[in-house]
Amino acid sequence: MRLYVVGTEGQVARSLREAATNNPDIVIGSGGRPEVDILRPDLVEKALLAFAPDIVINPAAYTAVDRAETEPDLAFAVNRDGAGIVARQAARLGIPIVHLSTDYVFDGKKQSPYVETDAVAPAGVYGRSKLAGEYAVAAANDRHVILRTSWVYAPFGNNFVRTMLRLSDNRDRLSVVDDQIGCPTYAPDIAVAILAIARRIGSVGWQDRFAGVVHLAGPDEVTWCGFARQIMRLKEKKHGRRVAVDAISTADYPTAAARPANSRLCCERLASIFDIRLPPLEASLEQCMERLLGAQS
Repeated sequence: MRLYVVGTEGQVARSLREAATNNPDIVIGSGGRPEVDILRPDLVEKALLAFAPDIVINPAAYTAVDRAETEPDLAFAVNRDGAGIVARQAARLGIPIVHLSTDYVFDGKKQSPYVETDAVAPAGVYGRSKLAGEYAVAAANDRHVILRTSWVYAPFGNNFVRTMLRLSDNRDRLSVVDDQIGCPTYAPDIAVAILAIARRIGSVGWQDRFAGVVHLAGPDEVTWCGFARQIMRLKEKKHGRRVAVDAISTADYPTAAARPANSRLCCERLASIFDIRLPPLEASLEQCMERLLGAQS
């Protein structure tokens, strides 16, 4: 099976390339700017024609949540217009698309995990631009799977785990928000799930029931503070140095963009349609930390 990944540097794009090395039946092609600029339909079409994929995967996005508040035009250009262009070019060639979206399409006010049919109400520019991207993809390509994920981390890229490790190198205490809850999701787990989805589509052919939004997130719920404490416990176990993590409120840590208080995603549709369940946080975080801390040893 041939899969084309739009983007090269993001956590999911890099994880997909890694995952393909362990799956000889999968051939991954990828491209990013300037050769493949998702705002240039001609360049997207050229790349897809040259590689001839069975499925297109688009994890490319503008993800600077706070900066988006002052760069709305750029955020919408990438997350809405670019997403629509990729989906449209795939549709013109008769190719299904798997598109990555976010929990930030919700306002976080629900008291339980969000399901795919819950009302969307993004609180910031980033969330609004990603939601507009969902609509653009659905309108451009009937054969679409839109995967909403949350709190993505990996041994590479910009993410919470790497930030906590960097800050803890020079501090004995950290203060982390404890009134936002979500489901941390390991990018390599996302990649494995995407490959499984692609295989399912490839083996049975496209089915209308595949189309639409599907939540893809880790199975365990935790606050940012709780997540940080797990990270520090694993670091202490490896290096023998304890770093305390103090709980603070969102109000104590103001940011330009509002974050959802509740980012939990219910993934039952993922399980029922594609028979996929992600590994527990403990196992995935240990894998990530081993790669990060092993590199430091």
